[in-house]
Amino acid sequence: MQDRGEIRPLISEGIDRKTLATLYRRFMEVNQKRLRRVEQALGPRQHTVLQLIPLLFDVNHPLLPGYVSRQTPFGLPGFTPDSQQLLSAQALSRSFTYRRHPAGFSHQIQALYLMGSGGTIAQSDQSDLDIWVCHAPDLATPAVAELASKCQLITDWAATQGCEAHFHLVNPASFARGDRDNELSTEDCGSSQHYLLLDEFYRTAVLLGGRFPLWWLVPDYEEAGYPDYTRQLIDKRFIRQHESLDLGHLAQIPAGEYVGAGLWQLYKGIESPYKSVLKLVLTEVYASEHPQAQCLSLDFKRAVYANRLDVDELDPYVMLYRRLESYLLSRGETERLELIRRCLYIKADVRLSRRSGTLSWKRTLMEKLVREWQWGPRQLQQMDARNEWRVREVAQERRQLVRELTHSYRLLSHFGRSHGVINNITSRDLSLLGRRLYAAFERKAGKVEVVNPGIAPDISEDLLTLALRGDQAQPNWSLYHGTLGIGELSDQPPIKRTQHLIELLAWAHRNGLADAATRFAVHPGSSDLTEFEVNQLMTSMQQLFPLPLPALTEAALLRAAQPCQILLLVNVGLDPMPGASQKNVHLISSHTDALGYSGLRDNLIRSIDQIALNSWNELMVTRFEGEDACLLALADYLNKGRENGRVPELHARSFCRNRSAAIAERVEGLFRDAATNVLNDPPGRFLIQVQNHFNVLEQRADGIELTELPDQERLMRYLGTARPSYSRLALDGYALPGQDIGTVLQHDIPSRIQVFYRLLPGNLAEVSVLDERGAFWRSRQPYRDERTLLLPMLRFLHSIRLRRQASMTLESSLGEGEVLVYRIQPPSDGRPLHVEPIAVAAQGIETDYFPVQAIAQPADRQQLSVTIFCDQSEFSQLEYGDQLYAAAARHILGRRRSLEVYPCYITDLDLSVLDQTGNLHTVQYLRYRQQLEDTLNAALEAQRR
Repeated sequence: MQDRGEIRPLISEGIDRKTLATLYRRFMEVNQKRLRRVEQALGPRQHTVLQLIPLLFDVNHPLLPGYVSRQTPFGLPGFTPDSQQLLSAQALSRSFTYRRHPAGFSHQIQALYLMGSGGTIAQSDQSDLDIWVCHAPDLATPAVAELASKCQLITDWAATQGCEAHFHLVNPASFARGDRDNELSTEDCGSSQHYLLLDEFYRTAVLLGGRFPLWWLVPDYEEAGYPDYTRQLIDKRFIRQHESLDLGHLAQIPAGEYVGAGLWQLYKGIESPYKSVLKLVLTEVYASEHPQAQCLSLDFKRAVYANRLDVDELDPYVMLYRRLESYLLSRGETERLELIRRCLYIKADVRLSRRSGTLSWKRTLMEKLVREWQWGPRQLQQMDARNEWRVREVAQERRQLVRELTHSYRLLSHFGRSHGVINNITSRDLSLLGRRLYAAFERKAGKVEVVNPGIAPDISEDLLTLALRGDQAQPNWSLYHGTLGIGELSDQPPIKRTQHLIELLAWAHRNGLADAATRFAVHPGSSDLTEFEVNQLMTSMQQLFPLPLPALTEAALLRAAQPCQILLLVNVGLDPMPGASQKNVHLISSHTDALGYSGLRDNLIRSIDQIALNSWNELMVTRFEGEDACLLALADYLNKGRENGRVPELHARSFCRNRSAAIAERVEGLFRDAATNVLNDPPGRFLIQVQNHFNVLEQRADGIELTELPDQERLMRYLGTARPSYSRLALDGYALPGQDIGTVLQHDIPSRIQVFYRLLPGNLAEVSVLDERGAFWRSRQPYRDERTLLLPMLRFLHSIRLRRQASMTLESSLGEGEVLVYRIQPPSDGRPLHVEPIAVAAQGIETDYFPVQAIAQPADRQQLSVTIFCDQSEFSQLEYGDQLYAAAARHILGRRRSLEVYPCYITDLDLSVLDQTGNLHTVQYLRYRQQLEDTLNAALEAQRR
């Protein structure tokens, strides 16, 4: 049989050793040509590393790299170092002398293979050395651990020589059975792709030393009978078993492997799409042929058997391209084919439009392919200038890459479900991958789109121009290359256009278009934007969202996306005090609050742009503007904290013309205080004053509720509103400045009733009550002295307290504290408005007094029927009708010893019929009491006249 002819051995007809030797020689010829190409692509020091690797595993010398101990496995069958290898070893250790292994020596390393792009058109200066170390199957666990340590030491030494080398331990016996035992890392295409990994091994592996693959000697048409065929080769002694390595066959690939391979390539493709797209489409081809997929490795083997040994056409990446080309042309998908061609050209890393140092064989091969593709000089120049691509070219390329990755994801999901190979694990992985793709590529309102997922290494610009364009009804911000004058803008298409400035700047930052060296020319239009402000805004983004962002973890994808970090940019392009700026004056005022500045109480916070980075590495931009910008942004921030169980990290910045630092500090402090008070446990309320109106933030079951109170009258009404349970009301530090109500509210104590009073001009006093649920009540009364002012109120509160305790268990009633009383003191001697506690003797409350008790019951037409007891005398509406209060007033006046007129006070009120559930609290009693007292005192006044 001639070496030049096609070999088609049939074991049933017999096979001779000469035929097998011819096949072996052919495979080794291709192997050696590839190995020479690997060596040609390496620098001198890297070449030395590759040259020494077989020797380092064949010997176990303490002065050579990789020595661990005397027990470390070593010995590579059939290996004899050449003179150059010995010289390189002696350069590392002068005392090294090579000694042949004695007869009968048991070689513990069976073979070394270089995997991947080595020796192919895809090998580049950045390619690493991926080496499979196939060891004896019977190595004990400690020996395998020693061998792993040896590999790591050689990796470390190679790094000192400028060479990146990775070693993967393989037990051939367990690998052939499909038992991976985690011997190969996830960099080897994942943990569940045995046959596809074996396919890649057989078509790309370069034998560095040791046993050759037994698979070489099995014709492709005998793949299905591989076990029987190889057993006959060995049993009939056509080959010696110790010369070959059996890693298994490729008769059929399980459908689940395509799903696993696609998942892995999609995962890698999000960050580095070009290489992954090639392998994704190959997976698609294989899946389309399932269950009779014709692997590339079988094509490779058929070519060798047919004596087609052109190393260019047998290049694994050329073979890969040929298969993809045939598939896509048959489907008429020329656009996808052009993408595949670009991916291969970029992977090959040649620049045909230039005279470069590319290896001659590599350049010649790529020129041949490019001529087939009919690429012209202009297209070559564009591809070779990829490192100089600007954002427009990158965005165009991104659209096709994203389309391809999304297509692969959908195809993968459909294939897996239609073949019933989606189990719990792959279903979970598909869902995680879907989330990863969503986070990377999905468009949604407010999300900053990433246009450069590993397409161009650097798209930053030295000079950019920002301009406010459009009419007054629909202005927009546009970004341009270079420095343009206002008259040049119409002649240039913008890179990007957005409605608001921060959307544009965040996009420029996230995509690396603007970095620390970028300078901006600004045409602000009707805004107050300055170059200084733009530079400060970009610096803030670069500091708080530095690129590249941290890698997206699986743990983050298992949860819903959560905002992690928020930057608030206040008054971007706005002057909050335009009048003062135009007059070039600075207002001086004791009112320094940005939400109520100066005596005019101006709101200086006119807009807030929120940039939020979430746990899926999505950058979201939201704008709040107008008088309520701060409150709306605050409610949004609190809602994020409520939904996620914690508030995101917060930073506020402002670079506007007036009071920028104070404004940013105010916003940041306000947001932190509000979060502390509203999102605590139990939830509280937070009162904010903006100019002369008020707002209360409160946590509800469905989100943060914002209650607007336009004036102080509405505020008082809100404070007195009955509540189902206690809810603390915290005050923003600038709310109700210098007002006694603010001082009173800050003294709120849960489950305690507190009474406050202050003196007013004209012999009047103002009495305020904070009840056990935090509700507020206030009334003005004539003032004679402290005792006559307070005792009627305290007697009433004492009666209500006794009535409430009667409906409780004894233990619960003992837990209620006494009523606390305070005097409000006006500012004096540099001390602000404050309160002082007052001790009121209990016997003063319980000494003899004229008791006036009222009992209210429901009547017709939603009215109350009232009965008044004046010192045991009963006056009911059933008896007196409309004259009830007049009759009670006459009785009261008749019991007084003097004719002096002074108010009558209700000392007890029974609303038990109305309060059968016990929900009424003290303020509600006080409100009813006030109505009754006003009516009764009016009747007293009428009687006196």
